[in-house]
Amino acid sequence: MKKKLLIEIVIVLLISIGGMYFTFKKQMNLGLDLRGGAYILLEAQSDNGKAITSDDMARLVEVLDRRINGIGVAESRVQISGTDRVLVEIPGVTDTEQAVNMIGKTALLEFQLVEKDGTLTNTGLSGRDLESSEVTFGDMGQPQIAFTLNINGAERFAKITRDNIGRELAITLDGEIQSAPRINTAIPGGRGVISGNYTLEEAKSFSTLLNAGALPVRAEILETRSVGATLGKTSIEASIMAGKLAIGLIIAYMIIMYKFPGLIASIALINFGIIVFGVLNYIDAVLTLPGIAGFILSLGMAVDANVIIFERIKEEIRNGQSIIKSVDAGFKKAFSAIFDSNITTLIMTTILFSLGTGPVKGFAVTLTIGTIASMFTAIIVTKLLLKASLLYIKGINAKSFGIKEVA
Repeated sequence: MKKKLLIEIVIVLLISIGGMYFTFKKQMNLGLDLRGGAYILLEAQSDNGKAITSDDMARLVEVLDRRINGIGVAESRVQISGTDRVLVEIPGVTDTEQAVNMIGKTALLEFQLVEKDGTLTNTGLSGRDLESSEVTFGDMGQPQIAFTLNINGAERFAKITRDNIGRELAITLDGEIQSAPRINTAIPGGRGVISGNYTLEEAKSFSTLLNAGALPVRAEILETRSVGATLGKTSIEASIMAGKLAIGLIIAYMIIMYKFPGLIASIALINFGIIVFGVLNYIDAVLTLPGIAGFILSLGMAVDANVIIFERIKEEIRNGQSIIKSVDAGFKKAFSAIFDSNITTLIMTTILFSLGTGPVKGFAVTLTIGTIASMFTAIIVTKLLLKASLLYIKGINAKSFGIKEVA
């Protein structure tokens, strides 16, 4: 019994240490509303005189969103403004110019034959036939972009190289020649390499652009500016102070109402916070105001779960059960109520994450992590700490649970 309990405590301790490591490993990423970022307004423009359609705008937003996420920015906001404009908000961007360049490029990849007079002849093979690209390194360690074409592109590429042996095939990005290797033999399989004098960051940027796809319509940047945190430093400090005060009051209430179990629950709640922030830091989540709301809501659920458990334990003690049996029975009887309420919450967060965007998804992610952590700390951590205390600490009785009289 003691050996099994000791093993379980060690496992929980390792989880807590892991959570603490990731919590303090680096500073938490803050969202646009907490630390500011970049604001970019773009206008879609048609090259052929045709009107911009809602489908064009939807595809433009999709490609821009993929590009922004590709440069490692989380919790970005890309949305349509009016009929032909797109608003982009990127939290915590230090190099705004790089983000603007990534957003604004067309990323049109083309394969063109080089004529004797230096002019280029289009082969009809372009980035639309691209399946994927990635950064690799050449024989001398120089960064390059390896690409793979889809089935149709591979067949066309094989035919072009087979019919033009001895000629140069220029690979261009947005009309600029990146490399122009000589065709020595037919190249089946649809695989090739774009080489040039790239730095590693440039190669990664081009690869990201190619994987995201070319913009469906030309987009002109109308406005760029830095955005300050909407809360401001003073408001953030006030919110932190309020959070500390609330946690302090919760701990005081739990200890006053439930005595020794309240103290155990307080330790479990601290463990809950460490696990939640450790997971958020581990997945590189961005903390926003909705995310903080999700954390506070899950904290309340964790407290509520402990209250349900302790009331069941007190009922068992009043009915004449021993302390150890009352603890086991209390957790067992409270489990179904806690499990059902948390499952319904997880169903709600799944729907919010699936259908929501931006801040709504952030709220759903934080609440999901918090809900799972609250179940873990209430059902497992609190129980282990209580049982270990009963085994190793003498003098714990009914009064230690806030009960004056026992039947």
